[in-house]
Amino acid sequence: MNRASRILGLAAIVGLGWGGWSAQARADLGACNDIFVEANAQCEVVPPSVQCETMCTPVSVRASCAARLSAQCDANCSKLPSVQCTGSCSATCMADCDKVQAGSFDCDASCRADCSGTCSAKCASDKSSTDCQASCEGSCAGSCHASCSATPPQADCKASCMASCNGSCKVDTNLDCQLTCQAKGEASCEVDIEGGCKTQCKKQEGALFCSGAYVDHGDNLQQCIAALKAKYHVQISASASGTSGCDDAGACSASGKAKVSSMCSAGGPGMPRGGGPMAAAALAVLLAALAMRRARG
Repeated sequence: MNRASRILGLAAIVGLGWGGWSAQARADLGACNDIFVEANAQCEVVPPSVQCETMCTPVSVRASCAARLSAQCDANCSKLPSVQCTGSCSATCMADCDKVQAGSFDCDASCRADCSGTCSAKCASDKSSTDCQASCEGSCAGSCHASCSATPPQADCKASCMASCNGSCKVDTNLDCQLTCQAKGEASCEVDIEGGCKTQCKKQEGALFCSGAYVDHGDNLQQCIAALKAKYHVQISASASGTSGCDDAGACSASGKAKVSSMCSAGGPGMPRGGGPMAAAALAVLLAALAMRRARG
């Protein structure tokens, strides 16, 4: 898949949270602790339940850990991007940027797409390719956000591509350092975030997962959902499934399910960012399902 196709493929299917989302939330994924969002990731808010807690595993928290550890390792892994990498990247980036309208080029999406390709190539031969990929993409998320957030959204192609390539090539230069540094803190980080995931699963708002990966949003669930909605053209799906009336042993006396989906766009000027009537209907179904479970419990 070429670089332009990877950029166009950065779409997220985002679950609708119990409390909706804040329209004022910032559009960058800093609200989601800069977790790396996979292309076509399927995201959902899982309601408080035993099912939610069982989803909190070392594998599911790996992406959140990679994002956290990457930020911690930045001080030790601070080599400047190579001229060769930035030169090659900029040439391709400028060609892509010139094809879109002024101000429409997404520096962060471009950076992550280019960086993800680097991760795939460099981690393919690694004996622990899955861990390598997660650590590398965690570095991409943080580096791309840091580099692109300092560039105005309406910047010209040259400035946007310089920021995009600096973020991507910094990861390329520091990858070995990041992999070594992150490996040292991986075990303790996974224990910590796994515990946080289970705690979130006990809260009324539930926990957010993207393609099975727990999103450590730092108690900013609504802002994180809003950021995902604002950044991508998304399909909103709302679902509720779980159990209620559970005793201390985990035995439950009632269960309920509901699912509604609709399409909306968060991309163009003047286009609605809310879910519209179907999203409202989805929320109504969710509330009805919850009410039924309470009545049966």
